[in-house]
Amino acid sequence: MFKVALHDLGLIEYGNAWQMQKELFHLAIQEKIEGKQPKHHLLVCEHPHVYTLGKSANQSNLLLSQAELQQKSIDVFDIERGGDITYHGPGQMVVYPIFDLEPMHLGVKKFVFNIEECIIRALRVYGIESERIEDRIGIWIGKGTVNERKIAAIGIKCSRHVTMHGLALNVNTDLGLFNNIIPCGIQDKAVCSMETELNRKIDMAELKQVLLDQFSSIFELKLLSI
Repeated sequence: MFKVALHDLGLIEYGNAWQMQKELFHLAIQEKIEGKQPKHHLLVCEHPHVYTLGKSANQSNLLLSQAELQQKSIDVFDIERGGDITYHGPGQMVVYPIFDLEPMHLGVKKFVFNIEECIIRALRVYGIESERIEDRIGIWIGKGTVNERKIAAIGIKCSRHVTMHGLALNVNTDLGLFNNIIPCGIQDKAVCSMETELNRKIDMAELKQVLLDQFSSIFELKLLSI
């Protein structure tokens, strides 16, 4: 079992959570350089409305002007994770693992696979069947049908086997905010949420615990609340 500091941040501005991630990430890397074993951290939160653009993002996938963004009070951040543009907002569960993968004996591919598995198994608890689609990032519903739709996004950064960024699962999310972007640069695919799939609001606290239970099981973690 790997001891992990659990930071339940509630609703937090994206910039503040990003700064916290960067501090923990760089501290872990510095400790590794000094021959120390860094601590593992898991940040769980929701964000006010925000669009984030990854390293491979195309600015044209953001369909709003600067004036429109200001009018709607939506922040935009260019960040260091992989991937294109995505949306974060209230009713979306966001999880940022800051793990040292070396003692876990995990490569990046297996790490991402495990994150995907956490989402798939958590959704299955609610009776939602979801899956991976080859050559596409994230977790999808309706694979192989005309109504393929994305319910969770994944984007990470990894350096010296230390990770940051993570997953965003649409729970009670206002999906209208995705209309202002081309999510992940994929034009012809819809997004969905647990709420739209089940036709009811989901208890966020309950869902959070279900998801954390999956992280504990799949990554073999002992979560210690901070």
